[in-house]
Amino acid sequence: MDNTPLREKILATIVAKSTLKQHVFDNTFSTFNMLKEVLIEIASEIDDELDDKLDKRVRIEYRDRGKFEAQLQIASDLLIFQMHTDVFEFDSNHIIWQNEYVQQDRCNSYCGVINIYNFLSDSFKFNRNADEGYLIGRIFINREKSFFVEGKRQTSMRPMGFGREKISREALVAITETAVNYAINFDLLTPPYEDNKRVTVDQFNTKMDNSKFTTGKRLGYEFNVDDI
Repeated sequence: MDNTPLREKILATIVAKSTLKQHVFDNTFSTFNMLKEVLIEIASEIDDELDDKLDKRVRIEYRDRGKFEAQLQIASDLLIFQMHTDVFEFDSNHIIWQNEYVQQDRCNSYCGVINIYNFLSDSFKFNRNADEGYLIGRIFINREKSFFVEGKRQTSMRPMGFGREKISREALVAITETAVNYAINFDLLTPPYEDNKRVTVDQFNTKMDNSKFTTGKRLGYEFNVDDI
């Protein structure tokens, strides 16, 4: 049976999109591996610079958690860097569509994503599974290794600058240091009294390690996406 025009279109789309998305994935994965190297260097350098200045219980540590996740512990804060394995397109209201680089070729808008989350290190140390973390940044990389960043205090490459530079080790250092600086200055606040005035017997008796009590830096307060 001869292929219909629609079948030909379907085949062409499969070839074009799968090739594009694989290229984006490969670029994102190589960027994530470079980010891991940056995290190792930052952890080592900070640890050396703080030698004999901190209590030995205060940890500055890098942890590799597999192909798509890495952690950087800075004292009581834990930054988790997670590469999503899928490739994304942007919704119609995103500012990226005002970018000339994207307008020239829609294929430039397909991106891989590396997310940056901020948790309390004690949440993992004491298995407090109900504790909350916060997405404080994300890096977008496309087929040409052009990038931009969204996140708290992240100003190194905004969406309207997308297409001007390719991702680099220097850019990843700046992004990581901005995330670390934000996290260590994003302090744990006491939740409002009204939100915590009642607890159940089960919360005390089922687990004695406090894992049933939810902790997060802004529990009971609004976490604004004020500078993304």
